Amino acid sequence: MKKHPSNERELRVSRDRLAELLNEDLAREYQAIIAYVVYSQVLKGAEFMSIAEQLQSHAEEELKHALIISRQVDYLGKMPTVTPKPVRTSDDPREMLRFDLDNENETIRNYRDRVRQCEAIGEFALAEQIREILVNEQDHQIDLATALGEEVPNVSDPV
Repeated sequence: MKKHPSNERELRVSRDRLAELLNEDLAREYQAIIAYVVYSQVLKGAEFMSIAEQLQSHAEEELKHALIISRQVDYLGKMPTVTPKPVRTSDDPREMLRFDLDNENETIRNYRDRVRQCEAIGEFALAEQIREILVNEQDHQIDLATALGEEVPNVSDPV
């Protein structure tokens, strides 16, 4: 698995490096939008109807996140990426939810790092915007873990 900045002591980053990292986050937001749009439509069975509806609203929230992150990349003087991370699919509804939960866990870890990085270079307003996104991402994580009948994963420890 990819190391996280908290492991690498990459808290004090340049504005250019922060823009690169935010572009990676933006690619993950695109991935989430696509996954939630598709998964919300293909999940079948009474057991998954409630989470399918939640995934539709998650898709809308992820679009808002993408707009916020792309604006911040532009603010830092870089061009926002246009390429999503790959989206995994499956015929197994539980496996699709697992993919989503794994992606949310990674997103939460990365946004926690981003908040620390923003604050380390004095970008407090940017850190605040990411904090607001983080609240939504943690709600998504809770929804997915609940749908899978699991405890919410502890992603506080570095991977």
